[in-house]
Amino acid sequence: MKVAVVVGTRPEVIKMAPVLRALRERGAPGLLVHTGQHYSAELAARLFRELELPDPDLNLGVGSGSGARQLGRVLRRIEPVLRRERPDVVLVEGDTNSVLAAALAAQTLGLRIGHVEAGLRSGDRTMPEETNRILTDHLATDLFAPTDAARRNLCREGIDRARIHVTGNTVVDELLRQLPLARAEGAPARFGVERGGYALATMHRPASVERLGTLRDLLAGLARAGRALRRPVLMSLHPRTARRIAQAGLRPRGPVRLMPALGYRAFLGLLEGAALVLTDSGGLQEEACALRVPCVTLRDSTERPESVEVGANALAGSDPSRIVARAREMVARPRTWPNPYGDGRAGARIVDLLLGAVLRSPARGA
Repeated sequence: MKVAVVVGTRPEVIKMAPVLRALRERGAPGLLVHTGQHYSAELAARLFRELELPDPDLNLGVGSGSGARQLGRVLRRIEPVLRRERPDVVLVEGDTNSVLAAALAAQTLGLRIGHVEAGLRSGDRTMPEETNRILTDHLATDLFAPTDAARRNLCREGIDRARIHVTGNTVVDELLRQLPLARAEGAPARFGVERGGYALATMHRPASVERLGTLRDLLAGLARAGRALRRPVLMSLHPRTARRIAQAGLRPRGPVRLMPALGYRAFLGLLEGAALVLTDSGGLQEEACALRVPCVTLRDSTERPESVEVGANALAGSDPSRIVARAREMVARPRTWPNPYGDGRAGARIVDLLLGAVLRSPARGA
């Protein structure tokens, strides 16, 4: 049994970690392929060490660039790898260019495709990720939906119900594993803040940071929210965001404190202790919901509607006034919502389902 696990970004590594461990425990260690879409080779290596994962078997080194360019590079570089290795299944997670390219290459070679976190939909076709996730779902042989809502999305699109499995989200698995270690590091004290005495912010999507007007509005919204809540806003900078802020000569003032990109455990420790998180990240909406930290999403739509439905999350877009209003609303909300993202056993569940499916029906190219 050979499973090729393809990752390309920090969230994919985090969410695939429980799957990789489950494969190893069942005697089916995967061929781990890193596309290099991650923004920093140094940060990627640090993340693998933190998660106690083996180094990737291959790094394709595709780097940054436009979506089309990244897609083309991954396709060109992964196709010969898959042709040579002939895995029984190619397993991908999420909605990045690496995910779609790996699925397209596997489809071309007649290989079985498993999609972790299948069925997420925002309804916003202007998001490149929406196109990536839809196409990958319709290429996939085995679809591992994190929630019932995701399963219903797939069924509405005519995908065979027998190929869809609700597993929970692997982000919960990793949170439960890493949280004691993150607490032991004492991140809030290291950054000079007290638990509940600060907000945490991230922005990284091109729609947020590449348009100067939007970036200005978001930074203004963070500053105004911090003043309204009488708390500092610690902003962990994605390299893309740091570059755009520097290029534009922006200097966030008031309560906004800029910090370099953090390691997973340091960030997790800050997240758990925050009064509020403000973000354009999809995965962070899930993490905040599972940790019962109120979230304001700096977008007009989300592919994680479950977090909004249970009361853990509110959409604010980029308008500063809406950001302030949603921040006030969420901080005042009781943290009693249920966690819709599973019980922390999604990785084992996915591997058991996948190995059983492969044994029953070998890869098409075998």
